[in-house]
Amino acid sequence: MTDLPETEPTPTEATETAPASPPDRLAADPSSPFFDADTLQRGVGVRFKGVEKFNVEEYCVSEGWIRIPAGKARDRHGRPLLLKFTGEVEVWFKA
Repeated sequence: MTDLPETEPTPTEATETAPASPPDRLAADPSSPFFDADTLQRGVGVRFKGVEKFNVEEYCVSEGWIRIPAGKARDRHGRPLLLKFTGEVEVWFKA
């Protein structure tokens, strides 16, 4: 036993650089300027109008919209055709 006060453990490098909340806008399409692979790998949950959604391709919390694929429809470049819905959007990091 020592008379020195106990020190808190130093945070790891991952927790120092990781933000406390998800970004305001995020996209799953790698060609989008709002794509962030590290954030997507960490896992982001989206609740739209009080219902948790699992197929969200892009969202914006401040503007209040999400984009989800329209079934099996594809655009002329082979990407999923996305529908935009407006309403209350909540996001969080999954544990």
